[in-house]
Amino acid sequence: MKHIDFKPQGVCSMKIEFDVDDENKLHNVAFMGGCNGNLKAIGRLVEGKDASEIAEILKGNQCGFKGTSCADQFAKAIMENV
Repeated sequence: MKHIDFKPQGVCSMKIEFDVDDENKLHNVAFMGGCNGNLKAIGRLVEGKDASEIAEILKGNQCGFKGTSCADQFAKAIMENV
């Protein structure tokens, strides 16, 4: 299993951690900082799901006028590391 620590840019969360197993499935997704309840929900929703599919779904999601979001940054982390 590969562990990833990612420092997001332009959002409230300061760090995204997750694991990807040998079958490209996501596990143990955790956001440090940001909207606690919503980000915990993302972690629960994506548990055991295919990393590439989740990245495709979440990329481009925006929070207000930031041009990105914690979900979009998570997609970026997946695309850069998986």
